[in-house]
Amino acid sequence: MERTSIGIMIVALVLATNSGACGVAAAPVDKATKPVIETGDVDRFYKVYDAADGRPSAEALQHDYLDPGSDGLHELARLRKVTGQSIAEAIAKRPGIYTKARDCVDALPRVRERLVVVLRKFGDLYPEARFPPITIAVGRSKPVGVGGRDSGVQIGLEALCATDWINPDIEDRFVGVIAHEYAHVQQAVAFSETENATVLAASLEEGAAEFVAELTTGSVSYSYMSGLIAGREREIEMAFAADADKTDLSDWLYNSTPEKPADLGYWVGYRIVKSYYQAADDKRQALRDVFEMTDPKEFLAKSGWRPGVALE
Repeated sequence: MERTSIGIMIVALVLATNSGACGVAAAPVDKATKPVIETGDVDRFYKVYDAADGRPSAEALQHDYLDPGSDGLHELARLRKVTGQSIAEAIAKRPGIYTKARDCVDALPRVRERLVVVLRKFGDLYPEARFPPITIAVGRSKPVGVGGRDSGVQIGLEALCATDWINPDIEDRFVGVIAHEYAHVQQAVAFSETENATVLAASLEEGAAEFVAELTTGSVSYSYMSGLIAGREREIEMAFAADADKTDLSDWLYNSTPEKPADLGYWVGYRIVKSYYQAADDKRQALRDVFEMTDPKEFLAKSGWRPGVALE
């Protein structure tokens, strides 16, 4: 994942209905600015999509959808190589997900309402929080979401809508994943993007985001985890401890498929962060420590975590 300070008394989100409603996505958000959810790209995509009976050309997608898109869409395109050609190829390969994504468009107003509450709570828990814009757009069937400290959060509508194995409830899925990505926006170091990132470092990066999602929404965003680890908790964490210093992440992170959900590093990282937070007397400082973490091994040593440790 990629990754101003404002004291928030009340956080308001504006559900923008056209791409011009959003300010510059890369700009920090100050006290006078309301965080924005930008969805105008979705409307424009389906206008192009419907005009071509669901088979838009690469040229139409590039000229009529991507080129006039929001700053957030352009950032998503830059980060994840989204082009008119790549979207056209994705539609040809997986046409059903672009049709199904309309179910998630219908859920966006309620998602917005819930996010108002979630981000208000987050601002109360972490007064230093930054609240850059969220862009919900249509891409090339991946990624589900990315978050950057300067560029904000970008959500791939069709990708997140298709990943019902993460959480079968559309609203819960969108709210949880956006809360997760907002946590990445706060993090001082994106460990997974550093050279020779270890299993421990990348798992703490993702686990912190899962913990913040639970803290603000009431549930982790990857809700399937409870079934995946049931009865195997200590076994999984013993294996994790043995692999913590490895730089091959493939057994622990970014290895889920719809047929075989995985990403157990998210769960162990979440448990380590939760152990640190629960042991802290000053919860605001603990959350600050989570976001400002630069030394994963030091954080682990202070967390009190051990394989199988009982947490509330």
